[in-house]
Amino acid sequence: MSALPAGYHARMDATPAQQARLEAPDNFVHHSTPAFRRINWALFAAGFATFGLLYCVQPLLPEFTREYGVSEAVSALSLSLTTGVLAFAMLFAGVVSDAWGRKPIMVGSLLSSALLTLASVWMPNWISFLIVRALLGLALSGLPAVAMTYLAEEMDIASIGLGMGLYISGNAIGGMSGRIITGVLTDFVGWRIGVVAVAVIGIASALVFWRLLPPSRHFIPQPLRWRALGQRFSVIFHDRGLPWLFAEGFLLLGAFVTVYNYIGYRLLAPPYNLSQASVGAIFIIYLIGTFSSPWVGHLAGKLGRRKVLWTMLALTLIGTLLTLFASLWVTLFGVIVLTFGFFGGHSVVSSWVGRRAGAAKAHASSLYLFCYYMGSSIAGACGGLFYAAHGWNGLVGFVGAMALAGLVIALGLYRLPPLPQNTATPPTPMSKGAMP
Repeated sequence: MSALPAGYHARMDATPAQQARLEAPDNFVHHSTPAFRRINWALFAAGFATFGLLYCVQPLLPEFTREYGVSEAVSALSLSLTTGVLAFAMLFAGVVSDAWGRKPIMVGSLLSSALLTLASVWMPNWISFLIVRALLGLALSGLPAVAMTYLAEEMDIASIGLGMGLYISGNAIGGMSGRIITGVLTDFVGWRIGVVAVAVIGIASALVFWRLLPPSRHFIPQPLRWRALGQRFSVIFHDRGLPWLFAEGFLLLGAFVTVYNYIGYRLLAPPYNLSQASVGAIFIIYLIGTFSSPWVGHLAGKLGRRKVLWTMLALTLIGTLLTLFASLWVTLFGVIVLTFGFFGGHSVVSSWVGRRAGAAKAHASSLYLFCYYMGSSIAGACGGLFYAAHGWNGLVGFVGAMALAGLVIALGLYRLPPLPQNTATPPTPMSKGAMP
């Protein structure tokens, strides 16, 4: 049984009067309401900007290899370094937002990230370019963990899975658009113009987010006490399931990013000999994520996260193995299957973390996303070593091992005890389908 507080919407520093107000059934945002639509359009724009700015360099890795004369693994640092800094910074972003508020942190994060992306195109050499990309990771950290916390605080239990899925859909379209814009424009006007275009879109998305997102109704400021940070995080590990969910995040994004990091190298080389624009267009596959995230998230709310998660990990493994075939169409189908499994799995795991974290949602979200982006940073860089040493077969072996480990963990989560509030009474219309 979880040792965390049982109340899903409990607040650590709330007075009894505040807690009674926060737990009122009509005080949370339900789907099919105007507030739900405003929140999801705002967070869709935020996810669009965040992942467009973060991943716009991914199709440019072969271009960096040519222009700067660096290896595949070193070229991947333009993404891995950003996600590594992002992972560490997000450990503290949730704590800062506990003191300063959710919306101000997210707005500042988006605007500063777009401006740093704009500045990166004028860097004179590879080292200075990497420094700006590292600073971008620091700036971006103010949005993902805080967005998850905002949704967990503001959404009704029955609506959070759909809300999280729609937010992740914005991530998918943003990641896809950033990659396609830079990948296609590189062939015609150079990669710098492509990055500038993504930065301008990021600024516009930040303004949309600022105007649309409602202020938090359930936010209760907490003192900014850094000494208490370790104690707050340690409470999370009293729950048996959360560490395994953190590991799933590491494996999911690690496998996914590694394939997308190096698929360009494979498809630009014989026997495919695709152009940079064609490789960039392949990222339209990301549209699969806009469907799989909300659909799988909603399905998990109905059938249970245990039943759905292992299926997503199995699809991730199958998709990875399909890329071993020489046929271009089979390889692309494998990437489609992998993409569906990743976005569906991330939707399930991220909502499950918020569900099990009780009063420690901000800290649990920070730790989950730390592991999630460390998977991108570590696996994305290590994948280059496997690719350089053993080609695509070696990379698939590396990614397949991660996907298989994730599948084993997902099956093991069947033995995880349900939360106390899920066993105390039969499901009601408010909590139907919320069982993890």
